Amino acid sequence: MKPDWDKLMTQYADNPGVLIADIDCTAAGKPLCDAHGVRGYPTIKFGDPNALEDYKGGRTLKDLEKFASELGPSCGPGNMDICGDEEKAEIEELMKLTDEELDEKINAGQTKMEEAEATFKEEVEKLQEQYQNLQSAKEKALEEVTESGLGSLKKIRAFRAAEKKAGDSEEKDEL
Repeated sequence: MKPDWDKLMTQYADNPGVLIADIDCTAAGKPLCDAHGVRGYPTIKFGDPNALEDYKGGRTLKDLEKFASELGPSCGPGNMDICGDEEKAEIEELMKLTDEELDEKINAGQTKMEEAEATFKEEVEKLQEQYQNLQSAKEKALEEVTESGLGSLKKIRAFRAAEKKAGDSEEKDEL
């Protein structure tokens, strides 16, 4: 994906209305990535820099070019003229909140997201441990069966089947 992303950045380098960039979340860009909820790589975000959204579309150059060509201003307090009636009503209600109330709602939402992420990580760790335990139990069971003589049993069964087939063949010759 990186070569296609680099081509897209070059195509939009002189476009003042669209910024296409990449950030190294493992180095100096880590605080920015943390602030915007980047958890896996590569992650593509778009929209208002204060409220970026996750891109869930295709990852080919063609898909990215199509998406980028459709980008433009988004509904918000600074662009009410492009908002639908429901969005306008919601923004107008939120504009009535004090800065403290906004901060409280923002913090509550961020806390909920962090809790969801923490729960996810904890449950994945439990699943990983369960997987490892199941894998060990399976390997032990397979080893026990192998050591119990399964190979010899299969050899005897095959030998008997071959003898029976040979015996059936001799009977046909006699008829």
